[in-house]
Amino acid sequence: MNLIWGGFLFLLSSFGYIGQVISAFWPDTAARLGLTEPESDVDRAFYADMRGEAFWDTAILWTLPVAGVLLVFNNPVWAYFGLVGSGMYLYFAGRGIVVRRVMQRRGIRIGKPESLRLVYLFLILWGLAAVITIFMAIAALSSP
Repeated sequence: MNLIWGGFLFLLSSFGYIGQVISAFWPDTAARLGLTEPESDVDRAFYADMRGEAFWDTAILWTLPVAGVLLVFNNPVWAYFGLVGSGMYLYFAGRGIVVRRVMQRRGIRIGKPESLRLVYLFLILWGLAAVITIFMAIAALSSP
């Protein structure tokens, strides 16, 4: 089970992390790849928020992919990285969903509906993976 979840966790969280690195340093490439909305399609304040978030996430979101690798190799330190990384991804997912919903309700342009569906799907996946990993890490740390 650790091998499967560790591999899944590594792939899913690496996708988020690498996406944020591309968004932070190469925003035009991120837009072409569909990782973000083009600046012209969204409100200026939302675009600035996305860019700032991408830079910050580049600094912190590496912890969950590391947890996945450590879990694959059955290294007990994975649980600590899993707790920290999952907390960050849970915050990342929750903030991403709530901010977008609030902005949408206020009529702020945040992207095309088809793009938003994909964004919400991945935010939900990252959030669920984070919650599962938190429970797994607590269980691992609780067992002798």
